Formats: sequence, C-alpha cells, structure tokens
Amino acid sequence: MAEPRDHYTIAQFSDIHCGDIRFDEALMEETIAEINSARPDLIVVAGDLTAGGYREQFEEAKRYIGMLDGPEKVIVAGNHDCRNVGFLHFEELIGPRFRTVELDFRVCCEGTTGDVQERVKILALDSNKPDLNDGEIGRDHYTWIRDTFPRREDYKIFILHHHLVSIPGTGRERNVVWDSGDVLEKLRDADVDLVMHGHRHVPYNWPLANMLIVSSGTCSTWRTRGYTQPSYNIIEVWPEIVVITTKVPGGEVASRDHFHRRPRPAVTKG
Repeated sequence: MAEPRDHYTIAQFSDIHCGDIRFDEALMEETIAEINSARPDLIVVAGDLTAGGYREQFEEAKRYIGMLDGPEKVIVAGNHDCRNVGFLHFEELIGPRFRTVELDFRVCCEGTTGDVQERVKILALDSNKPDLNDGEIGRDHYTWIRDTFPRREDYKIFILHHHLVSIPGTGRERNVVWDSGDVLEKLRDADVDLVMHGHRHVPYNWPLANMLIVSSGTCSTWRTRGYTQPSYNIIEVWPEIVVITTKVPGGEVASRDHFHRRPRPAVTKG
C-alpha cells in the first residue's frame, strides 16, 4: 500500500527530435535537470523522440531518457519515430508501442473520514500511420479503451502522440487524429480524466467534457511556431484540482492553469 500524500506529480514533454539540426542539447539537459528536481511520480514522453526514425537517433534519445529519474516512465512513438520503419528501433530500444500502466496512490482528501485510495490507470498507444504525419486510433482499439477503464473511481489517463482537438497558435489545422470524434466519444464514455499528447509543438490545455486535454510543446528544439518558446509541463493532481505549469527550460514559467477535477465517489476507511 502506498504512503498517503496530498497530491502526485506528472512531468510531460515531447518532440525532442534527436538528430534534427534545430535540436539544442543545452535545452534537453536543462529539461532533464528541472524535471529531476521536481521528483515526479510519473514521466510522460509524448512522442517524436527522433527526427527521422533512424537507429542512432533513437540511441541518442534513449541516453537522454535514461538520465531522467522517476519511478515510472511512459513513452509513446511519434510520427517522426515511425518514418523509415523506425517503429522497429523504437520497440527494441525504447519499449512497447502499446501498453497499460497501473499506479497506486493514497490521496488525503479534505472533508472525508479517511484517505481515498486512488488508483491511476494509464493507456498509452501508438496513434501513427508509418511514413505519414497523420494519426488514427482505429476501431480495433475502441474496446481496449473501454476495457482498460472499467472503474469510475480510478484516475484515468490516455496518452498518444497526435492531437484530438485543434491547438491554437499552430496555423492551418493538419494531422488531427482521423477518427478523433469517435475517440473522444469513447474517452468520454469511459470517464477519462486526462489526455496527454504532443505533435504540434505548442503547449495548450483544453477542458472538454470533464476531461483535460493537455498538449506539450517541444522541449529541446527550436522547431517552434511564432513566439512560442520550447517548454515542458508539470502536472500536479490534487484531490479537487489539477494544476498545470508550463515552463521554459532554464527560464520562466510560461503559464500556470488550475482546473477542477471530475467529481469522484468517496471511498473511506472502513
């Protein structure tokens, strides 16, 4: 049984693009140092580890990921990782492209007669179509969403690379998940709390149907749009709110947003 705590912390970044001419090693190292100092309970890398899906790029990305301290890391492939049959290198060097993870926390909830045991259930999957920038979840995975999230009292996290809704500040819409409407319906039916993705290189938070959809920017390259800076997210999950801080590596806090959580059934000590 996990020790009681008042919240847990998730670090999220994506689109590091090892091998790209605009990759900045100093930004990557600063991101790693700052995330390690935050001591997150979960680290999410939401895709595009590489520029072109080549093995040496995955080896470089693996070295950086190995520098991250944390009890649990969840990493998904991005569209760049699936170029040139790169998903084979991803599976060998990084890990499975589809996985479920279960974490167990005890969150001290004010106003209850005891601690609420909150199990965190995570579904991470590959939304890519090899050698294309487009994404799709696919009907064959819809039942997996339902079966992974059967309990209403769990905190439910869905992780993919592509975006399900448009991100402001990214220009003309491109590459939104082909079946995003159906996927959003399945996530809503399953009472998913948090959706995490990358791909567009712009951080943004969408509250939608009691879900939070959180986009991470590129943390280690200058593949940015307009005046957007490289960034990563620190997400704090408290009993009643979620706090999302977007930070520029080695620099200032770009934004800090607070969102109310979905109401949960109270489970107290017997």
